[in-house]
This record gives sequence, C-alpha cells and structure tokens, in this order.
Amino acid sequence: MKAPVSWIREFAAVPFDPRQVGSRLAACGFEVASIEGDVVDVEVTANRPDCLSVYGLAREAATAFDVDLKPVPGADAAAVPIVSGGRGSAPVPVSLGDTGCGRYALAVADVRVASSPAWLADRLTAAGVRPINNVVDVTNYVMLEIGQPMHAFDVAKLGGPEIRVRRARAGESLVTLDNQSRPLDETMLVIADHDRAVALAGVMGGAATEVADETTRIAIESAWFLPASVRATSRKLGLKTEASARFERGADITAPVRALRRALVLLEQIGAGRPAGGIVDVYPRPADPRHVALRRARVTRLLGDAVPDRDVQRILTRLGFTPAAGADGWNVQVPLFRVDVQREADLIEEVGRHWGFDRIPPTFPPLRSRPRLVSRAVVRDRRLRAILCGAGWQEAATFTFMEEEAAAAFLPEGEAPVAIANPLSEKFAVLRPSLLPGLLDALVYNRRREAEDVRLFEIGATFRKSGESSHAGWVATGPRWGHWSGQGGAVDFFDAKGAAELVGQAFGVVLTAAPARDLPWFVPGRTATLTCASADGAVDVGTVGQIRRELVARRGLTQPDAVVGGELALAALERAAGSSSWRITPLPRHPSIVRDLSILVDERLPAAEVRGTIRANAPSTLVSVREFDRYHGAGVPAGQISLSVRLTFRDPDRTLTDGEVQQAVDAIVAALATGVGATLRSK
Repeated sequence: MKAPVSWIREFAAVPFDPRQVGSRLAACGFEVASIEGDVVDVEVTANRPDCLSVYGLAREAATAFDVDLKPVPGADAAAVPIVSGGRGSAPVPVSLGDTGCGRYALAVADVRVASSPAWLADRLTAAGVRPINNVVDVTNYVMLEIGQPMHAFDVAKLGGPEIRVRRARAGESLVTLDNQSRPLDETMLVIADHDRAVALAGVMGGAATEVADETTRIAIESAWFLPASVRATSRKLGLKTEASARFERGADITAPVRALRRALVLLEQIGAGRPAGGIVDVYPRPADPRHVALRRARVTRLLGDAVPDRDVQRILTRLGFTPAAGADGWNVQVPLFRVDVQREADLIEEVGRHWGFDRIPPTFPPLRSRPRLVSRAVVRDRRLRAILCGAGWQEAATFTFMEEEAAAAFLPEGEAPVAIANPLSEKFAVLRPSLLPGLLDALVYNRRREAEDVRLFEIGATFRKSGESSHAGWVATGPRWGHWSGQGGAVDFFDAKGAAELVGQAFGVVLTAAPARDLPWFVPGRTATLTCASADGAVDVGTVGQIRRELVARRGLTQPDAVVGGELALAALERAAGSSSWRITPLPRHPSIVRDLSILVDERLPAAEVRGTIRANAPSTLVSVREFDRYHGAGVPAGQISLSVRLTFRDPDRTLTDGEVQQAVDAIVAALATGVGATLRSK
C-alpha cells in the first residue's frame, strides 16, 4: 500500500519526515518496502485489510505517535439522506437476491465527465493508480483513502434502470472493463440490471455500462461482499484487482454509506457533479460488533512484562477499540473493520505492537512441562540431511505443486498425476508424483547461472493415485569429485548410486542395484532398481539412473554433461531396517593381513559379480573386499580391464599365518578363473 505522508497528515499530525513515519510503522510490525520522496510503501499482510487504505495507516501512525485521529471529511455527514431501495422511492431501485452480498448502497449523481484536477490526479499517481476521468478517479480516491472499493455505472446504459444482486446464470458471460469476454457460472455473484449481468461483484465492472465522456448521470455502487465468494470468482477467472484484494480479505461492512457520502462530497468539491436523490442502503442483517475479554494477568504472561493499565487503554482506544474496564481487565468491543481480531491473544498482540516489543525484558520463561518427544520421522530426516550434506550435497526445497506436463513425464505410462481441484494457476495444477522434477528445475536454475557442478537433494512428500509417501531424492551434474580410480570426467550412474548407498547406510541396510524396467524419465540401460533384504525377502525401495537429455532440455537447459539422479521410498526403507539385525562387536585384538590382487576381466562384467564370487569362495576370515584401481590401456587386451582389489583377512581369536592367508587367496583366484573368467595379472 503506497501512501503519501502528506495524505496521512490530513488525518493525523505525524512528522513531515517520511523516514520517521516509516520507521515508526516498522516498529509496530509493518514491513516498509520502500520510501521514495513523500511516499511510504507498506507491505500489508493478508490479515490486515483495514490497512489497505491511507486512513488505516493513518490510524496506526496516530497510535504510534500518540496523536489524535481526525475523521474523513464528509464521510459521516448526513447531508444526503438514506431512502428506501424499492421502486418509486429511488432513481435506481436495488434488490438483493443472494446472501453473498451483506450490504449494498447506491447513490445517483448528475455529472460532467472531464479530467481530474491536478492535486487529485497527482495523489492517485503517487499511490500507484492511473488517473482516468474525474468520476472514476473519485471512486478510486475513496477506495485508497478509506479502503472501500466502489464502482460507477452509466445510468443511461442500465436496463430498467435497476440493480439486482444475484448469481450468474448458466451460459452467461460478461465483457469486463479490460475488454475480455469472461464465461460465468452459477457459483459467481454478479451485479445485474433488468436484462443482463453488468459487473462481477467485488472484482470488476462491465464494459457495457462503463462511464464515458458522454455520461451525464451515474449510479455509484458501494457494497460489502462475502470474502469467500469474491475469492472464488477471482481465482476461477484468474482476475485479480484492487477491489478483489480488499473484498476477499474482509472489507468493513460499516463503510459503504460513509464511502458514498465521501465520494459525493468530492464530486461537488471538484465540480464534477452533485447528488440526484438520496442514498439507497440495503442492509438486511446489520452486523453486531464482537466483544472480547482481556485479562490483565494474561497480558503480562504473554508479553513477559506488565503494561500499565493507562497504556493498554490508550493503545486500544486509538486503534478503534472500545475497552470497558473491569475487575481483572477489560471487556473490549472490537470494531467491525478489524476482521483479524477474534480472541484475547489478538488484543494482546495489538498492545504489544504499540507498547514496543523492544521494551520487554529478554528473560526466558520457566518450563512448566516436559518438551514433546520428537517424532521418528523428524529424527530420520535430520540424520539423512547430516549424511548427505556431509558428502557435499546441498539441500533444496521445491514446490509440492507443479504443472501437469512436467509431472506426467515422471510417471509410468498410463498413470495420471493427482490434480488439484482449484489451482492457483496452470503452473500449480497437480501434486508432484516425484521429487525429481522439482530438483531438476532447481539444478537447471543453478546451471544457467554458471554453477559448474550441482548436487542437490530433497526430503519430502510425493503424491500418487495410491496415496502420499515420503521420499528422498537427489540429482547431480558436472565434474566428478576425487574418484577412487583417479579419473576425472562428468558424474555418471555410479555417482547417483553412491548417494543411494549413503542413504542406505543411515538406515543400516545394504542396497543392491538390479537391472530395471525402462522408466520414461531415465535413459534406457542406464537405470537400476534398488532393493534391500527384509523379513519378506527382497523389497524394491527406489530407482537411480541418468535422466533423459530431452527432459533436461525441456526444462530449459541444453548441455553436454549428463544429469543423474535417484529416489528412495523412506517408508519401505524403514520397514526393511526394522527387520534387520544390528550386532555390535568389540574392536579387533589381533592384526589383519592384507593381500592385493590385480585380475583381467571382461570390461562389461559388473564389479558386484566379482565381489560376490570372492565372498562365496573365501573363508570366514575374509572381512573386507574393496576395489582400488581400474585400468585399461597398454598391456591390457582389448575388451578387458585390469581390476585391482584389496582383500583383508582377520581372525577374532588368533593371529593368522601367511600360509593360511595364501591358501585362501589361491582358492579365490581359482574361483574367479572358473566363475567369471578372470586371469591373474602378473605385472
């Protein structure tokens, strides 16, 4: 909300310095986005629609500086009488046919359309609104001044002429002021004349009854609409306006008549027109203000400091509340423009804001109960974050909502994503079926900003037709870090698999990679299904692989480097971990004996098969098998590689002899020759 300080000063004698005013508003809990010249731009949160006006900000500033708040000129004057809304008593009869409108006020005026005077146009421009003509500018001025949206109809273009508030009819449409034809449905509240809809209630007027240069008589609408109704219409049509932003948060139901009187005063003041009859005010169920009890002891407990009674009463009174003192506190009448104040804690927040949180002593309150136990999921996720961050991965936080096309690319063929009934936009139309598309977008964002290597992970919920589940996902691209082989190059499938193994270690389970069926988002032949042993046998817990280049390019990045990633279902992993047995053993008392073997094997042979053959044919004293070198080149036949493995032998009860170890090594070499066709490399 942009508010010139000169405008605020018409209602409260605050300092001339905009920075001083902005600083005091910031101290009261408002975020001041900028101060340019005389204009203070305040970010107003969704729960404070009363501050979407200069008068609302002036009320806050007057409380902050402890000065009186002046009334809006002409808004409370009774110079223009209230008349019945029926036929024969009003120039334009009004009827309410729907409870989505709690109050509807209308005034008719004879006008002469022209340009606005410079002072009014300049003030609108400073507040971020484009001047149009004197009639429309007056309605916008009143909206900015006291927060009540208004709309002017050309009476000559109204059928009847009359005003009906009703729901739209099936198949009905309306060309709005932006010259867009918008289809309506029965859920939308409209303002209609005798023949057709002429405005979207609380959102935007229609072009057919727009005020033009030739207009001589107008009907000015000032109403209160149900916030949920305006919000639903605005979202369905994708139409956000200054009016809808105020109505959908909760406008002041007492303001419509005051706003009309203020508008009529301004029209006469600038020579643009004069009233033609009284004000129609259809208000079938007048709202009663809420009353909230405020206890003195509760103020002290929540704020951590005792606020003097006179200050509590002063702050609440200046903010528009009516506190009545009692034995242990106050019975506070809440003004209807404060839709955010519903309970005692809300009143205490108001007192704290203007008393000054900086005046509260920094003391820790005593603990009166034991802290709640942290859930297992929180502990699990913290452990996963620590492991992956320690391995050089960075955590990302992506949206749960996404566009349908991106979601469908990460689902098996024939399966549809979970759609959102009322999405904010097409970019947030479905729930994510996987963590990979959001991580891929984050990776592309970083690479396009010249990040050489990117390694991201996320822990979060995914959604399929079968239900919601918690997953850990990761993606990587760029150069490899310190590979055991000493070779550089880009990350590949094995880097993604290594991240999965890290997650498996956090659960105390061993993950095994097995050939996977082709998945639409992975490169065929460069993907694997991850399984682990459980009480029910091998269980699928996730997948790893290289993401198809066309998917990466579709997200906005064309590059030579591969993008790899993977995903694990944490619930399945936890079940497998729960069925596994943990055994704690003491540190070894006897020394180990290490033997290195260099063997020639087929270059297509998986290293896991070599490890399996070694373990299957080794005695129980073999405690570790680790590859430490892979070589192909001079001295190695074509189609083969030299694989070096380190074998560690140890007996828990005694020291092994060289002869026993050599016998075991000979048996392993023989088994490798028979099982995988390996030959011992002499040099």
